[in-house]
Amino acid sequence: MPHPELDLIAEALRGTEFEGRAWLVGGAVRDELLGRKPGSDLDIVVIGDAAKAAKILWDKKVASIPPVTYPRFGTAMVRVGGKDVEFATARKESYQEGSRKPDVEPATIEEDAKRRDFTVNTLMRDIFTAELFDPLTTGKEDLEKKILRTPLDPAETFHDDPLRMLRAVRFRRQLGFEPAQGLYEAIREESARLKIISGERIRDELQKMLALEDGHLCLKELMELGLMKHIAPEFEDGVGMDQGPYHHLDVWDHTLEVIANSDAKDLTLRLAAWMHDVAKPQCRTEDPDGKIRFKGHETEGAVLAEKVLRRLKFPLAQIDDVCLLVRHHMRLLHVDELTDTAARRILRDLRDQTDRLVDLCEADSRAHKEGVKRPDFDEVRATLHRVALQTPPDRLTSPLSGEQIMELTGLGPGPGVGKVKRHLSDLVVEGALGPDDLESAKRRAIEFAGNVRKDKDE
Repeated sequence: MPHPELDLIAEALRGTEFEGRAWLVGGAVRDELLGRKPGSDLDIVVIGDAAKAAKILWDKKVASIPPVTYPRFGTAMVRVGGKDVEFATARKESYQEGSRKPDVEPATIEEDAKRRDFTVNTLMRDIFTAELFDPLTTGKEDLEKKILRTPLDPAETFHDDPLRMLRAVRFRRQLGFEPAQGLYEAIREESARLKIISGERIRDELQKMLALEDGHLCLKELMELGLMKHIAPEFEDGVGMDQGPYHHLDVWDHTLEVIANSDAKDLTLRLAAWMHDVAKPQCRTEDPDGKIRFKGHETEGAVLAEKVLRRLKFPLAQIDDVCLLVRHHMRLLHVDELTDTAARRILRDLRDQTDRLVDLCEADSRAHKEGVKRPDFDEVRATLHRVALQTPPDRLTSPLSGEQIMELTGLGPGPGVGKVKRHLSDLVVEGALGPDDLESAKRRAIEFAGNVRKDKDE
């Protein structure tokens, strides 16, 4: 077996009530049989008290942390050899209508297998003999045929735990399986049940989907199966929305292609690709001559992206980065030649997100209609790199702080100070003011403050 930790666990449990009554189950067995890389966690089902089995490992110094127990679910977590190991008492489950948290009671191994999500995840391996056990007799065949099937009626399985609908979509693309007959129909029927799932749980599944090369196909299926409207309904209006002569795809399919063009190893970039045109439907206008415009969609998109990602409980720092990218994603799409001044502006505004912005803009550009002129992004990257070496981004700021500007100009706290500070920053970016030239900065601040007062009075 490709898990040396199991030898340690088996040796610790040998001679106890758990000998011959403990099996590795779930993804670890499935992935081993598929020849996939082992994961970072192991699930072991036992006949008997899971917490007691975990405590034996701790008492014998096999586990590196004391057991973390969840009595309601009959599970206990320990860490062995660098891997998280969850022990679970073989159980059967029943669900209340408004919750995905089950009531559990001890059960046989066969009953335990029936409460799992898919037959390919019911396969077990005896941790003492390494013998493979197929408790439902269908798991091995489904694995060999690459079929995704639920142990029970799919509508019942998804109704009990709606998160399994997202897992079905992910596993299809992650494992290259096909859904069994009736599986996707059951998801369509039960899609509204997703409303009882927390934002954190949905977020975790979305992150795993977007980390797949075919992550865009996962999102495509979420839309087709009626799940997206319970995750991010803001995207529904983009389906079928024409974008004009520069595009061969509607807003939604264009979004999927931009995701496909982005690096699956960069979650922030993939989130930005997903969100970059989210506001196009609400910003769409059509001129009398039929020309389609999406004026301001990047600004409105940043606002909408924050709303969606906050609802899904993404980390605030990551939300800020995604919104910054969405807000600026149009800046490089129509550049013939990036000037040094323009490069300095991007470096100042994007800071450590500059490389991601270029990657996002390139992914977006490649999703436009064939024949549409595209910037030379290799040249764009070279210019940004050269300019960044000449003038680091942290030097592209106002030489004066807000406090200094107020003391110098007499302006009180408020937007006027920000305007002066931005003006000085623009002068530095344009090369008209040195980042250390305090005397010139003071003179320029006083001059510009007069314009700020004048605009306020008018």
